[in-house]
Amino acid sequence: MDETDRKIIKILKDDSRAGHVEIGNQIGLSEGAVRKRIKNLIDEGTICKFTVKIDATEGAEAITLLTVNPAYPTQEVTKCIQLIHNVETIYEVTGEYDIIAVISGMNVVEVNECIEKIRRVEGIMKTNTMIILRNI
Repeated sequence: MDETDRKIIKILKDDSRAGHVEIGNQIGLSEGAVRKRIKNLIDEGTICKFTVKIDATEGAEAITLLTVNPAYPTQEVTKCIQLIHNVETIYEVTGEYDIIAVISGMNVVEVNECIEKIRRVEGIMKTNTMIILRNI
């Protein structure tokens, strides 16, 4: 991945709906060159998905810190959590917690339902959830 790929990724992070022509105009490449670069980034796994992020005033978002029972492989627990609707992003981390799950929904009730599903995943010992009040 070179500097041009990084610029494309930054544009897509800010606006995943940005078109190939628009991106090309911003960074000085043709539509075809942008299309090829994005395809390569997808094929190599650098870009995993395109997503929609709901404005905080229109929805609810939370960060849930999870502790996994040492008897369960963290990767297996992560696979189960990935299948739960409303889980946007998962990080396996070091420290007091083993997994961080970013959850979003149309309202706090929907986010809470997701958290309850996560708590029922076999291997989860403890959760600590923070509702996000605003993005800056």
